[in-house]
Amino acid sequence: MEDNSQQLGIRRTTRDFPPAHFLFKVEGFSWLAKTGVEKYDSDVFEASGQKCKSNGNGFISLYLVIEETEILPITWEVNVSFRLFVLDQIRDKYLTIEDDNGAVKRFHWMKTEWGFAQLISIETFSETANGYLIDDCCVFGAEVFVVERNCRWESLSMVKQPNDNTIIFKMEKFSKLDRKYYESSVHTIGDLKWKLKVYPKGNVKFKGKELSVFLELVEADKLPPKRKVYAEYKLQVRNQINDNHMQFSVERWFSATSVNWGYPQFMPLKLLHEPSKSCIVSDTLIVEAEITIVSKVKRFS
Repeated sequence: MEDNSQQLGIRRTTRDFPPAHFLFKVEGFSWLAKTGVEKYDSDVFEASGQKCKSNGNGFISLYLVIEETEILPITWEVNVSFRLFVLDQIRDKYLTIEDDNGAVKRFHWMKTEWGFAQLISIETFSETANGYLIDDCCVFGAEVFVVERNCRWESLSMVKQPNDNTIIFKMEKFSKLDRKYYESSVHTIGDLKWKLKVYPKGNVKFKGKELSVFLELVEADKLPPKRKVYAEYKLQVRNQINDNHMQFSVERWFSATSVNWGYPQFMPLKLLHEPSKSCIVSDTLIVEAEITIVSKVKRFS
């Protein structure tokens, strides 16, 4: 026989396996009904660390009630997704009743129970062929899944013209520099640490031919897995007489596997040492990096 107590927003299905958290068997159902009791509370059971119980008006209305709320903080709330069940004892299947949109119910001090006022009609429940009430015995059940509030999230923002966004690397006694490369002091820009890396006589295959200049993200190896940092910046060798600087613009994602980026062929050494270019004055070269846009990540819990 069809259940004529279908309600909008409630889904009824059947399944073979029993509820995960609680089963409640009633023997002598008709005698319990004759006692005149409005509802009967089951024992407390625990699911996902929360103590609950089920109750029902004649066992046709079935509710989930959160227990021991007096030991919870004043502002307590518990968010729960749950299903209630009635066993078909003939076919060994469970009628499953739940919100059809998978709604999460919020338990708090003003609302300590949720459930279904019309779990199943008395007519459907009492019809022997349906298997819900056999030999005056019936079985109800519950599954309760607590939605833990441990959500973490992060925000990504693109910061334009961050504060103190220029690294100035003054390389004095440039003609006497004999190491492979030199590094500027570390600057914090956009909450991250950066430095310039300059190869006075060129890097790798451009050694002896080009000035090589790179911007490096310091401690990039400490970034979380998959984290990337975006930067738009200018690298330049300053013309110390006028504003005719040698410069290049870069757009780059930095990561633990890509810690620096720049130009191995920034400027031919022959051009760099040309007096008319005014790049080296008083045996001093000035290399700069100006970061105009940098990504910034904040994590919250």
